Amino acid sequence: MKALLLVDIQNDFLLEGALAIKNGETILAAINQIIHYPFDLILATKDWHPAEHGSFASNHEGKKVGDHVNLGGLDQILWPAHCVQGSWGSEFSPGWETTSVDKVIYKGTDPIIDSYSAFYDNGHRKSTGLENYLRDKGIKEIFIAGLATDYCVKYSTLDALQLGFRTYVIVDLCKGVNILPEDSEKALEEMRKAGANLLIFNDLKNLLTQV
Repeated sequence: MKALLLVDIQNDFLLEGALAIKNGETILAAINQIIHYPFDLILATKDWHPAEHGSFASNHEGKKVGDHVNLGGLDQILWPAHCVQGSWGSEFSPGWETTSVDKVIYKGTDPIIDSYSAFYDNGHRKSTGLENYLRDKGIKEIFIAGLATDYCVKYSTLDALQLGFRTYVIVDLCKGVNILPEDSEKALEEMRKAGANLLIFNDLKNLLTQV
């Protein structure tokens, strides 16, 4: 049983968004193709932050985007306010067919800790419920695409591997924040070393007939 996990394809991470990822919109056409591939389940995550979220630079007097603070006992980089619950930026981009999604996983809802992974918050203190949902559905393999390669895609992939799911990353259907130019490449290498299977869009359809 195979699941497609689409990570944070939301307005705030695309053009005109508060935390727009370079070329993020270029994945949308291919996303609209792969959601019609033979997956048993399609899931999508949403960053779903309260306005007072501690990862927002605007919530820390004298701090700016890119600074670091202690949040919930963990080092936290500060971001622009983004994906605030109920806002335009938190909504899925209208550029992809969200009607095909079987379940939406909400993350980042606790104001005192961030949550890059689709499975847990950054401290692995609370689960989003995704693991149990996948196991209840009999899912053994997860194919991941979305935003951003070096943050939410990476941490979702590493957690999926740690939980024992066979995990594939569709490399060209992910785009990174790249605070440093090499961040996405480093993230992909970290995922590969952890056991992720890295593939490209053009190879996906053939692979699905084999796994």
